[in-house]
Amino acid sequence: MAAPMLRCIYRSPWLGTQGLSGVLPLGLREAHSAAQGLLAVQKARGLFKEFFPERGTKTELPELFDRGTGGKFPQTIYCGFDPTADSLHVGHLLALLGLFHFQRAGHNVIALVGGATARLGDPSGRTKEREALDAERVQSNARALSQGLKALAANHQQLFANGRTWGSFTVLDNSAWYQKQDLVDFLAAVAGHFRMGTLLSRLSVQARLKSSEGMSLAEFLYQVLQAYDFYYLFQHYGCRVQLGGSDQLGNIMSGYEFIHKLTGEDVFGISVPLITSTTGAKLGKSAGNAVWLNRDKTSPFELYQFFLRQPDDLVERYLKLFTFLPLPEIDHIMQLHVTEPEKRGPQKRLAAEVTKLVHGQEGLASAKRCTQALYHSSIDALEVMSDQELKELFKEASFSELVLDPGTSVLDTCRKANAIPDGPRGYRMITEGGVSINHRQVTNPESVLVVGQHILKNGLSLLKIGKRNFYIIKWLRL
Repeated sequence: MAAPMLRCIYRSPWLGTQGLSGVLPLGLREAHSAAQGLLAVQKARGLFKEFFPERGTKTELPELFDRGTGGKFPQTIYCGFDPTADSLHVGHLLALLGLFHFQRAGHNVIALVGGATARLGDPSGRTKEREALDAERVQSNARALSQGLKALAANHQQLFANGRTWGSFTVLDNSAWYQKQDLVDFLAAVAGHFRMGTLLSRLSVQARLKSSEGMSLAEFLYQVLQAYDFYYLFQHYGCRVQLGGSDQLGNIMSGYEFIHKLTGEDVFGISVPLITSTTGAKLGKSAGNAVWLNRDKTSPFELYQFFLRQPDDLVERYLKLFTFLPLPEIDHIMQLHVTEPEKRGPQKRLAAEVTKLVHGQEGLASAKRCTQALYHSSIDALEVMSDQELKELFKEASFSELVLDPGTSVLDTCRKANAIPDGPRGYRMITEGGVSINHRQVTNPESVLVVGQHILKNGLSLLKIGKRNFYIIKWLRL
């Protein structure tokens, strides 16, 4: 229940003229089954985990999205992404999918790149301070992240809209409203509205203060800046909902309290679950287990294989979280899986849907070609693969460009590619069956290379020595 409100007028270049009100923080509770429509569907899928505040507001969160109960339409929802690296990763996907589900329902969404806040480092869910990044590196990462977000939004619109009208997807960078501001003016206008006791009570702060590393002032102030971001978007874009990982709840609460104190208005937070590895570690750059969304860091094939390898006890949950498939269709896929588990139908569908969203139809086709070439020894797949795909597929492989002279033999090829040792030992490796070209074993070192057999239509040869050593050869002057 809200405390009696004391209102006054305050003008500042940061906050404008706003009513100030004091309010007791509302408790954080699991979202309940009374939520209707969009929220209930995503709660059922497991994508939306907690709502804050759940009750006690003038307009409750489900009503905000219900046209029938007077909710304003469309609403604006945002989620922040700090550019601590130059690519998004799988750990970011659930927050993005949350934004996409709101967009599909006709609401406007904002992906906010933390070009300013990344300089401080978010302490949420961390046992030690992030490695400091200089301004130039953060700016470069922020540009790359913005491009990645726009590319994902474009794929989503192009491949899934089917002519339907959706809400807007906007990418912003919070450095736009921080970079020209004076520190003292900001502290005078904003910092006085935060209570130290409340900030210190956050679980993320408590955990760090009790650790051997402690917590820097920069990290401590992160939640203040994230709260101001929410306020800025509320004032300029009418944004009333912040989406974030479950480790962001403390920061979201700070934003709610700040906005409610200044304006008397209610805003809301929604958390999405964190995706962890089999060891329980959060997927991401810091944990060293990131599966990136940029092709130059993780290929479409690798992304496809990551989801294809998910175990049976996780795949149904991941279909609900990472895809837009209707729940009845997911139920049907899982029923088929019971009768034909060897086909791994749910894993294949999961891998296909995510790869298509991230890399588009061509990226999915590339992932399937690479899968056929590597695991099914498909010559047809090899013949249509590009240089880039072969390099992505065989990342550890040596890549050579060789001139095809008349009479070039298997032995000549292996030696020019530095794939076998000189002398009798290398010769024996071929005769004893240790060498294959394009998935076909060759045992005659003197065999002359034949276009269409040893050399594919795309001018490439895939040379394998033993079980694990690959060499890619691009032939010149065919």
